[in-house]
Amino acid sequence: MRHVVVFLAVLCVCDGVKFGQLCSGNPANTKRTSDSWGQGHHGASRGSRRHEGLDIKCNDGATVYAPFDVTLNGKVTVYTDPSKAAINNGINLRGGGLCFKLFYVQPDRYSGSVRKGQRIGVMMPMQTVYRGITSHVHVQMCDKSDPTPYF
Repeated sequence: MRHVVVFLAVLCVCDGVKFGQLCSGNPANTKRTSDSWGQGHHGASRGSRRHEGLDIKCNDGATVYAPFDVTLNGKVTVYTDPSKAAINNGINLRGGGLCFKLFYVQPDRYSGSVRKGQRIGVMMPMQTVYRGITSHVHVQMCDKSDPTPYF
């Protein structure tokens, strides 16, 4: 009796993908560390839950860029709380083999394709809702895995 051994290799298109500059004024994609509102890393404590994204510093009103060639896949509603309406927007994106969301961004549009480095929209006025926080774009993978390796 002969046994045949088959090895399968799975290659993720996302291997080696790195986010390009997300926000004007932050070419190195510096991460939000710690402030009076908490920490910006994936898994940081949010009381009874965990932070499911990574916060990249971005000044209110800054231009937000495509980190690589992406397809815009519709609106993200961040909050159900009407007191946070000033920052309650974001966008779903796909590109580089990844599916991810950007929170607190007012996109120029919600569909179509955008090339790396082209404008997606602007950072919303985070300081109006969270006075004193380090303003940031929240990057969240669609499967809520840690986006840190892509930065």
